[in-house]
Amino acid sequence: MHRPLRLLLLIVGCLLVCVAGRLAAQPQQQSTQHAPAKIDASSVWQIPPRFLTAAHAACDRSSHIVDCIFDQMSKAGAPTAAVSFTRELYKQSHSDFGIMTGFQDQSPVAFAWITYPLRANTNYGLLFVNGQPPIINVENLKLLDRKTMVKSAQFQDLKNQFPQVDVWPGDRDGKTWPNSQPGPNGGTQFVVGYPLINGCHACARAGLAIFTWNFDAQGKFLGTSFQGMTPAPLP
Repeated sequence: MHRPLRLLLLIVGCLLVCVAGRLAAQPQQQSTQHAPAKIDASSVWQIPPRFLTAAHAACDRSSHIVDCIFDQMSKAGAPTAAVSFTRELYKQSHSDFGIMTGFQDQSPVAFAWITYPLRANTNYGLLFVNGQPPIINVENLKLLDRKTMVKSAQFQDLKNQFPQVDVWPGDRDGKTWPNSQPGPNGGTQFVVGYPLINGCHACARAGLAIFTWNFDAQGKFLGTSFQGMTPAPLP
């Protein structure tokens, strides 16, 4: 083979190796760039007593009231991470304004206590974060194993006493963390209670419905399971 031809084939071979190497590296680079940042305690902010008063005074007449409130958070001393978290939660929760006021890391996911200062009721909530998906609202009743609960003998007996009884979101106090227990195949289950209320927020309390939130060993959410009910405390 002529020397010029051998040189040309060598150059083409090198180019093909370089291109293949770059193509192989691209998916890894892209996945790294798009990996969600871990949420941690830097997003926690304790709301100052006068924050709401100042925010209402500054923002009630604003044409961009939500952006105005975010700005008021920064002016009141909220860390950048706290404002960013509140913005992200606002997007994911379809316009529910919540501020992280507590954080606890517990593998494979973490807990975030949320204060919702603009709500009339249930001003406190709980999220699972850093799993798959990255943010899960513990008060999202659509994720509960409600079908199993409704079919249970416990619930049917309760309906005889409280005809309008149903499960409601918990009004979390930010002090009592959910208990955890081992799940199948190295996973983890978190035990969470929800109030059973007879028809309206101010109506009779009929106890608690207990559900486990199930995650695999990597933090992927697997669904919830109804575990039973506890009676209402005696008056």
